[in-house]
Amino acid sequence: QLQLVESGGGLVHAGGSLRLSCTASGFTLDYFAIAWFRQAPGKGREGVSCISSRGGTTNYADSVKGRFTISRDNAKNTVYLQMNSLKPEDTAVYYCAAVVTSLYRLCVVLDTAYDDWGQGTQVTVSS
Repeated sequence: QLQLVESGGGLVHAGGSLRLSCTASGFTLDYFAIAWFRQAPGKGREGVSCISSRGGTTNYADSVKGRFTISRDNAKNTVYLQMNSLKPEDTAVYYCAAVVTSLYRLCVVLDTAYDDWGQGTQVTVSS
């Protein structure tokens, strides 16, 4: 069974940066598209970004475009989310999710497309 563990969250001032990691065990991530989602208190889950299994395709929510960068290192079975110019409205629990796919150039930022989820990591941005 695929297990995903997020790390790298924390407390940062507005304008600061954090890098989240999503590390997988149980399976190699070579055939999985990966996405990041977030959920702020009292709000629904929001798609943030995704990356295709070979890393050639990435997509971002408009709210993070130009500030966040998703990447992957399949040799380390890890996907990263580099978050720069953080804003208080980025405060949320961040989750990574995975889906096995043969469409190695495709990813979507849609939670219903993903089968496996991590437990989340808290990101808090102070003003």
